[in-house]
Amino acid sequence: MPFNYKPLLKLLIDRDMTREELRKTVKAGPTSFARIGKNENVSMDLLDRICSALRAPIQNVIEHEPETGREEGTRADD
Repeated sequence: MPFNYKPLLKLLIDRDMTREELRKTVKAGPTSFARIGKNENVSMDLLDRICSALRAPIQNVIEHEPETGREEGTRADD
């Protein structure tokens, strides 16, 4: 997966907040937060609720790491 949630986990540590506390704050199910723990895709709606609850920009929640092995400027479906 080219996306990961390391910034979110760091932010939670800095704010002395658990994932469970955030999950309850944003009213998300445990499955959604399990997906975050596995660096899997979650909905934009959930990312919006997380950013709003933490009053943080998206780059403080998720980051993109380009996949290795692909030439720069090409798409996977080309």
